[in-house]
Amino acid sequence: MAKPLPKIGSRRNGRIGSRKNSRKIPKGVIHVQASFNNTIVTVTDVRGRVISWSSAGTCGFRGTRRGTPFAAQTAAGNAIRTVVDQGMQRAEVMIKGPGLGRDAALRAIRRSSILLSFVRDVTPMPHNGCRPPKKRRV
Repeated sequence: MAKPLPKIGSRRNGRIGSRKNSRKIPKGVIHVQASFNNTIVTVTDVRGRVISWSSAGTCGFRGTRRGTPFAAQTAAGNAIRTVVDQGMQRAEVMIKGPGLGRDAALRAIRRSSILLSFVRDVTPMPHNGCRPPKKRRV
């Protein structure tokens, strides 16, 4: 007995076209989160949906090398390369955190072909919130 032919475009065949590449994003927001141990770069559209992301850890840096400026520069370049292929031309940059990768990531973003409308520092600052830990006695 012959096997029935599967229907074209059925769920069993899997996805026909990739949704990621079909979207054209002219404008977006680049979030840089720079801690002392790692730098995470996330590219979103204007509504906040993530398009691309990269971090120093995913770029292959391990241990203390993740917090270096070169690792942040590499992570920013990886995240931006994918969105430039999708057609992004303009972006806003939000930088958060005290890490070494802040300036290096911003330098890598400026070197790309994306026009920056503004750069904003969104590091959370306490208005005398929690009590700090006691001083160390060595």
